[in-house]
Parts: sequence; C-alpha cells; structure tokens
Amino acid sequence: MRSIHSRLLLVATLVLLAFLGIGALALDNAFRSSIEQGMQQRLQQHVYLLLGAANADEKGRMRLPEATPDPRLETIDSGLYAKVVGHGDGYHWQSHSLLGRSLEVLTSARLGVWRYDRLFSPSDDPLYRLHYTIRWEDDAGEPRDYTIMVAESMLPMRSQIAAFRARLFYWMGGVSLLLLIAQALVVAWGLKPLRGIPAQLRRVESGAIEQIEGDFPQELSGLIGSINNLIRSGRATRDRYRLSLGDLAHSLKTPLSLVRSSVPSIGNPQLRELLDEQVSRMDAIVRYQLQRAASSSATAPGRRVAVAELIERLRRTLDKVYRDKSVRTRVEVIANPQFVGDEADLLEVLGNLLENAYKYCTSQVSVSVSMRKSTGSGGDRLQIEIEDDGPGIAPEHRAEVCRRGVRADTRHSGQGIGLSLASEIVQLYRGELVIDDSPLGGASVRLFLPTG
Repeated sequence: MRSIHSRLLLVATLVLLAFLGIGALALDNAFRSSIEQGMQQRLQQHVYLLLGAANADEKGRMRLPEATPDPRLETIDSGLYAKVVGHGDGYHWQSHSLLGRSLEVLTSARLGVWRYDRLFSPSDDPLYRLHYTIRWEDDAGEPRDYTIMVAESMLPMRSQIAAFRARLFYWMGGVSLLLLIAQALVVAWGLKPLRGIPAQLRRVESGAIEQIEGDFPQELSGLIGSINNLIRSGRATRDRYRLSLGDLAHSLKTPLSLVRSSVPSIGNPQLRELLDEQVSRMDAIVRYQLQRAASSSATAPGRRVAVAELIERLRRTLDKVYRDKSVRTRVEVIANPQFVGDEADLLEVLGNLLENAYKYCTSQVSVSVSMRKSTGSGGDRLQIEIEDDGPGIAPEHRAEVCRRGVRADTRHSGQGIGLSLASEIVQLYRGELVIDDSPLGGASVRLFLPTG
C-alpha cells in the first residue's frame, strides 16, 4: 500500500474500531453488572419481606404463613420462587409458585452470608438464586438455623440485556459511521496541500508558472523551497550550458570558414576532396551537438504548440523543395492535438522525418496526428505517424539508423544524424520513436509524445 491517504485511513480506522469495540464491551459489561446487581437487590428485598411476614409457633419456632405479601409467590410459574428449610427440626415451606417444580435448598450456606448462584435446567427457565441462612432463637432459648432460598427467572434479565445490546449496536454503528466519515474528511483536508504539489509541478512543466507557488503548511515549506531551488538551479545550469555552446559555435565558426575557404587552393584533388568532406562533417557534428544541447531543455517549462499548423508549414516548404517529384501528401489531424514543449524541438523532429519521407518516397507521403490513451499512468499521448511509399527500412537496420552517423542508404548525401537527433529529442521528452512497415509499401515512423 503506497498511498499515504490509504495508510492513514487504514490505521485510523483500525484504531477507531478497536476503541469503539473496547468501549462497547465495557458498556455491555457495565450494563450486565448493573442488571445483575439490581436482581440481587430484589432478591434480598424478597428475603426481608419473608422474614417480616414470619411468625413464631407455640414453641417459638419460625413459621411462615400460607399467604405471602408478594402476589407472584402465589402464582404458579410466575418466575419468582421461595423456599425455607429448617435445620434440625424438619421444617419445610415453599411458595405456591413452586407447585409442580422442585428446587433444592443448599443448607450448607454460611450463616448471614448472601450466596448467589445460577441454576440451569434443560426443561425449565434458567434461575438466579439466593440463599441466606439466619439463626432464630425459640422460646426455650435454643438457636435454630433456617435457610431461605429465593429464585427469580433470568429470562427478563436476558431480554433486557438483548434489547440493550441491540440499541448499543445501532448507536455504536451510527457513531462509527459518523466518525469514519469525519476521519476521512480530516485526512483528506490534512493531505490536501500534498495533493497540490503535483498540480503545481505540472504547471511548472507546462510553462504556466516559473516555480511552485501557493500558501503551503509550515511542514512543507522546506520541501517546497528545495524543489524551487532545484528548478532555479536547473534553469540556470541550462542557460549557462546554452551560452557556453553558443560561445563555442561562435568560436568555431571563423576557423571552419577559414579552412573551408582554403580548401579550393589545395592542388592535390584527393586531399582537397578529403579535407572538404571532413570540414563538412565537422560542421554537421557541431550543428548536431548544438541542437542536442538546446533540446536538453525539454524537461524545462514549455508552451503548447499546435501540431497541425507546424506540419502544414513543413509540408508547404517540402513541396517547394521536392516539386520535381510531384509528391502527393495526405495530412489527417484528429481533435487538433497540441505538443507541450519547445517548438524548435518539434520542428527539428518533424522536419527530419518529413524530409526523409519526401526524399525516399516514390510519390506518396501520409501524415496522421491523433491522441492515444496511455497504457500506464502517464495520461494521454500524442501520436504522429509519417508514412511513405519508398523502399522502406529493413528490420535489421531499424535500430542502427537511430544511432548517430549511421545511414541505411548511402546513395543519398547526408551525415546520418537526422534520425538519431530526432530519436534523442523524443527520448528527452520521455517519448518513443517506432519504425515499422507502411501499408503504402515504404517506411512508417510513429512518434509517441506525452501531452503534459
């Protein structure tokens, strides 16, 4: 997971769900404890009511009346049950609600201690039970122990707990949803400045702005400053490079002119021809290196260039140069795409490719310009395809002709740097140049260039 936004959301969501889960468990446990304490208090009250209703017989022993103060003890299967057992005198009393049921009394309960337990039966309701042992002194002054057992059905308690859990689930679910939405909004708001940096960089690349601008948080000020310094440094280095190459071109211009002007005066024809060829080659190499250096600014801010207009200008020029061949040129442009970069770079690339097409074609040249979806995440790409009906380029020579100084056809004049220069300029723009066979019978050269 490489997204900071996704990481923050995932971690925050897990922490939130953990805390909400722990909170829900704590609330559920507290509610169950409260319900259980309430039931214990009710059972104690029933014990006190039974003790309050107890009477002494003729010997002073504790006896309970037939009718009890709580109506539920008089109703069969009411969910409230009571039983009293005497230790040693065989006394036994139970409420009418126990009719048809059998509940054991734990006579081992300690004196004066509230003893609670749960009683589960496969055929009857689960019960919450209380045992309490008291000591009663009869008229003879002899102490007698009696164990009072009071039990209540746990079904109402379970219903209350189930209802509370349902409400807790809905409330916790609603709170979780609201908190998750708020959390997503907070994370998105917090990361908004980071998302603004790529947009600013795209504007720098397109030439809309010189450097990253805007009001960024203090934590990003160092990063923004470093990026702007890098942009300024790169621009300054590029300018110095261009100036140095300009000085170099100016310095070499005069010596090359002097050498070229001296060539005709050489008496030896072979030496004259060799020297003229080498001077021309030196001149071409210097122009190539200068153009290559100037094109190295492709990653610097550029502007949008109308491709259709540039191709039309080149077509008119080449039609005049090659009027003797009567070349039929078909130009197809879809959606008027634009190139983002230096117009001189695109002019150099298309000029070389179109000139080759005119030079080697028999009578037809085709140019198509369109936009294509990129298979990666780089967005749309500009596609320019130039075809001719000439001899084409053999597959084994297609990689070689993109290297400087290599020509597939030595019958025509040239230094073999046109395709190599075009290929290098395209690579500087992170594009691609592909040579293939054309349906017209000659070569097909396709350019793929990013649009921003």
